[in-house]
Amino acid sequence: MYTELTCDCKEDYKEIIIAELAEIGFDSFMDDELESFFYAYIETVNYDKKAVDELSLRYDMADFIYTTKEIAKENWNIEWEKNYDPIEVEDQVYIRAHFHEPQPSFTHEIVITPKMSFGTGHHATTWQMVKLQLDIDHKEKDVLDVGCGTGILSIMAAKLGAATVRGFDIDEWAIENSIENAENNGFPRIRFEIGTMDSLQINGTYDIILANINKHVLTAEIPSYVEHLKAGGYLLLSGIYEHDIADIEAICQSIGLTKHKQIVKTNWAALVFGK
Repeated sequence: MYTELTCDCKEDYKEIIIAELAEIGFDSFMDDELESFFYAYIETVNYDKKAVDELSLRYDMADFIYTTKEIAKENWNIEWEKNYDPIEVEDQVYIRAHFHEPQPSFTHEIVITPKMSFGTGHHATTWQMVKLQLDIDHKEKDVLDVGCGTGILSIMAAKLGAATVRGFDIDEWAIENSIENAENNGFPRIRFEIGTMDSLQINGTYDIILANINKHVLTAEIPSYVEHLKAGGYLLLSGIYEHDIADIEAICQSIGLTKHKQIVKTNWAALVFGK
């Protein structure tokens, strides 16, 4: 089961409240057609009402109020289809559902159908990662997608010409969804697995490593990413707030990485490092 929060707050506070909810375990977010509302989702076993209530009190100036209901995983697509709008990244990438009309004016199109997996493209970090991918040469490169979610970043890598793409996630639904989305986009050879950097015992090295997770996981795993990054390769990181940039930079620079680029969108940050 999943717990759905229907959240209402002042527009200026929406993104920061989404960021706060992500910090306490919510992993999927959608806007309502009514712009003042958004939805947040978390597995019911991980839902902490006290933490959400404390958040509501802390942001009383934002008029933050919420209601909850439980939904079964199999009903996720129904909830999602009611609220999902296509995503545009830099007029180059169009991320849509199967029930949206194609937009041939875009260079790349990704069609997804999430099943309670994080990474529909609506969250700022997914958008940022796709934007950063557009600036990096993927042709004939080996790519590793850490925490693949719906598989958007893996599919994007394949569309940009990657030779091999491997993605993994700790959520079984994420893997099932990534496989389905990759097949529907014409990339059945993308390899998706359940697990972590440690449990999968990743071997070999990669030209590009994509990690859109959270600060806690990134700070613990960055040394492992670097171990599996080829000389001259790129490490793309997101899932952190703007105020976390300095901490991530310090870790990366201490192990020999050079920062090439950073972007910030609604308090979220994404970084590119080179080895």
